Amino acid sequence: MLRIFNKIRKIGVITETVDDERDAAFEEVGEQLRARVGEMFNGSLAIREVDAGSCNGCELEVNALNNAFYDVERFGVHFVASPRHADMLLVTGPVSKHMEAALRRTYDATPDPKLVLAMGDCGADGGEFGCSYASCGGVSNIIPVDGVIRGCPPTPLALMKAILAMIEKRAVEA
Repeated sequence: MLRIFNKIRKIGVITETVDDERDAAFEEVGEQLRARVGEMFNGSLAIREVDAGSCNGCELEVNALNNAFYDVERFGVHFVASPRHADMLLVTGPVSKHMEAALRRTYDATPDPKLVLAMGDCGADGGEFGCSYASCGGVSNIIPVDGVIRGCPPTPLALMKAILAMIEKRAVEA
């Protein structure tokens, strides 16, 4: 233990510099999202995130949206624990055979009109895992999907753009 403390004392603290300015592109998309959420969802979009068998790469990016740097809640988007309170399902990963029934029940429990976004390459078409004895493949093989965001994993900015595009698509259809 003393060896570690002495090493820290000799080297000092090594960290990256913090950029005080927020990402301008993220802020722009966020403001557009806030306006659309205000119009269509009375100021609050509730998302239920479902991990259908992923490697957790997409979950790390979803969690990044909730951290202090991105702070997606300031744009009116928040994550809920129950599908009964959700406006949108965000599904990650290829749907494993064990999660197939649970995903269907979650979809059925979400009130209409609901949006479904398949996140990541695995959610889109099964990704590396594809369809096999243990995997049903992409989310669209199990439940209807309104939008797909590709990437392994997609960035928080790409996720915000996909949510905005899905909401705008729904507004045009309505």
